[in-house]
Amino acid sequence: MAIGWLRKYWWAATAVVAALGIGLGVFLTLPSHPARVLPPARARVYTAFDACLLTDSAGIGSAQAAPVWSGMQAASVQSSGKVSFLSVYGPDTAANAVPYVNTLVQRQCNLVLAVGPSQVAAARQQAGAFPKVHFVVIDGGSSSGNVTAVAPGKDTDVSSAVKNIVIDAADSISVR
Repeated sequence: MAIGWLRKYWWAATAVVAALGIGLGVFLTLPSHPARVLPPARARVYTAFDACLLTDSAGIGSAQAAPVWSGMQAASVQSSGKVSFLSVYGPDTAANAVPYVNTLVQRQCNLVLAVGPSQVAAARQQAGAFPKVHFVVIDGGSSSGNVTAVAPGKDTDVSSAVKNIVIDAADSISVR
């Protein structure tokens, strides 16, 4: 009797088996959880250029360092070069700042910027020992060798001058 029913309704049995197969296939291919939506990446890709700022113990918050840091950050956005700063702690003397200049050179900073009388004096003193590193000092002095002087003045002027110097240096490093 069961075989007679199958002969008579074989198309119905085939349709049921096919429907079960399709349903099982769809069930197994559906994700078991809703798709995760990831936030956009926030990491920046940097070039091989490093510009490093040497400041007094007040860091980038000092009146002298703030426009320099602002110019460096603007240059970093435009050139994708890395920027960082290092504060000198201890006595406010050039002799105390020299090891900090050397630290920035050892960190392989391509451009070392110095702001503050002691830091500028230390950078000028050490510049001759590191001819492959370019130094930028914020003072009223003159440029010579691998030292570029930026005259102190209005914050916007200093920031703009630093930005242009950093971008030019980053471009020259990335071309090599």
